[in-house]
Amino acid sequence: MIAGKTIEEWKRERPMIRQMIDYKELFWENNRHLPFERAKQAITITEKDIDEAEAVLKRFAPYISKVFPETSQNKGLIESPLKRIERMKKILEKESGSEIPGKLLLKCDSHLPISGSIKARGGIFEVLKHAEDIATKNGLLTKDDDYSILAADRFKSFFSQHKLSVGSTGNLGLSIGIMGAKLGFRVTVHMSADARQWKKELLRNKGVEVIEYDSDYSRAVMEGRKMAESEQNNHFVDDENSINLFLGYAVAGSRLQKQLNDMNLIVDREHPLFVYLPCGVGGGPGGVAFGLKMIYGDNVHVFFAEPTHSPCMMLGMVTEKHDEVSVQDFGIDNITAADGLAVGRASSFIGKTLEHSIDAFFTISDEKLFRCLKWMWDSEDIRLEPSALAGVASVLNFCKTGAIKPYERKEAYISENITHLAWATGGNMVPESVLDTYYKISILK
Repeated sequence: MIAGKTIEEWKRERPMIRQMIDYKELFWENNRHLPFERAKQAITITEKDIDEAEAVLKRFAPYISKVFPETSQNKGLIESPLKRIERMKKILEKESGSEIPGKLLLKCDSHLPISGSIKARGGIFEVLKHAEDIATKNGLLTKDDDYSILAADRFKSFFSQHKLSVGSTGNLGLSIGIMGAKLGFRVTVHMSADARQWKKELLRNKGVEVIEYDSDYSRAVMEGRKMAESEQNNHFVDDENSINLFLGYAVAGSRLQKQLNDMNLIVDREHPLFVYLPCGVGGGPGGVAFGLKMIYGDNVHVFFAEPTHSPCMMLGMVTEKHDEVSVQDFGIDNITAADGLAVGRASSFIGKTLEHSIDAFFTISDEKLFRCLKWMWDSEDIRLEPSALAGVASVLNFCKTGAIKPYERKEAYISENITHLAWATGGNMVPESVLDTYYKISILK
């Protein structure tokens, strides 16, 4: 029995589940979606909360600029480029056999400073917020200070009395580990079996303790949470439930708005923005989606993209059971080359918070991820890890399957006015040898 029903009962009541079990590439419109003005009434997080998160990042900017010189040009701002990918668009059109209406952009969180993935947003923010909280509580820091003083040895000595821990498939662990160790925290990252070896080695080289598990992401999180609860001064970064992670991701909304304005790209009822976000446990895409919805409301359409072998968020939404079910419950193996998305059980916090706000879902095969990886490298010279191509592959499938046509008709859009934005979530930290291996695999696909 799964949440009170047999698998056969679930299949009869939710035919989409049968296709998920068969590892089919799917497009599913969220049947619980509501206009955002109605949806946000049930959400306790506010615009003020996001503004306060942005203020924390601004206070830390002098420190970030000082200890991470690569951010000095942007004065300590941790942000990624927004690029037009016209050559990639032509390849996708050729492969799909149909035109991709409107513009195609890539949000390169794959190239965020410090840890090279979308996790640099939420993960680094949570570490900074925790550091600020305990330093101010202990009288070592005020919010009027120049935060570059945090680079001093006395602060490192103070933070070394405190621990940070997190469960991760890799990229969140990198952001927590790199930022935490730089401040002086003792950091432990609980790594699932899916985590790449180079990520573990990089963390250990930064002085981070890495504990490995022969099980999946959920076990790593569970064990990390349990260990943190048993120790004093051990702050557990809870990827499944953290509001601070969520707020760090949500800041992306106002950042993207500025970039779109700088490119003279309009987002309104007649010029909708379609955003395609790779999804693992849901924290990163959930926070970004919320930040964008707070700015653009129903003029932005948010699509979550998951591997066919790890569609945990979509499964939670289809069943309306969220974290009460896992993909393994239904015989889906949770084995994918998209290691950052290899999650079997979705975040209850994200699922329940955004169950009326996410517009639709895609599932993408590993083969499609690798093909898009090759095309992106060949056409735009942008090198990404497989999971970062889930958004791009969703654009391809949206047009190739013809699903976009009825969606456009329902919303009464003029196709040419759509801005498609695929979110690239990781890749810049990946060693060249590993990227070369990904490319070789992609040739075989």
